[in-house]
Amino acid sequence: MNVLWSYLWPALGLGVIFGVLAGAIGFRIPRGASNDPEQAIAVPESRRKRVIAIGAGVALSLAGTAVWHGPLGGAERFSGRVERDLHATLVYYEMTQVSAHLHEDPLTRRVLLSGAADDFQRSELKRLIEQIPGVRSASWSSDGGGLPLIAEGCAVSLAGFLLGLLLAYLVELRRRYNAQWNW
Repeated sequence: MNVLWSYLWPALGLGVIFGVLAGAIGFRIPRGASNDPEQAIAVPESRRKRVIAIGAGVALSLAGTAVWHGPLGGAERFSGRVERDLHATLVYYEMTQVSAHLHEDPLTRRVLLSGAADDFQRSELKRLIEQIPGVRSASWSSDGGGLPLIAEGCAVSLAGFLLGLLLAYLVELRRRYNAQWNW
């Protein structure tokens, strides 16, 4: 279970989808628009349309990521899987007096360890817990939580949005190139 496949793929997919849609709307130049001074009115209008389409796409991709994180339960599923793996690891290494939980409020990928263990056990448990997929770091203190999981999702969604914009731009370039061959 990788954090990309278990939590971030819907955010990436939403970003790509909204990027392609926003780019398809925003990069489309009205028919007949050119560099003529007589048609200078059409250029600011198309620029405004482009900014509105791209801004709406960014807002929708971030809103979709927030909905995936909260109401659709992506964060709960992710934390459930990681906590189950944490518990299985502690049982496997017979460290039942130690507990491990993901940092919450806001949910991050940092694991908080607590319980009775000597110095060697503490260092080795920290190393072993950090190898569990989906865990960024582990510590025995509750100082700071790190980057929230929803912020990671939003960053991946924006990266997907930029990828979608690039794809839409390439499709629009091809459309413009092929438009010159209409006889």
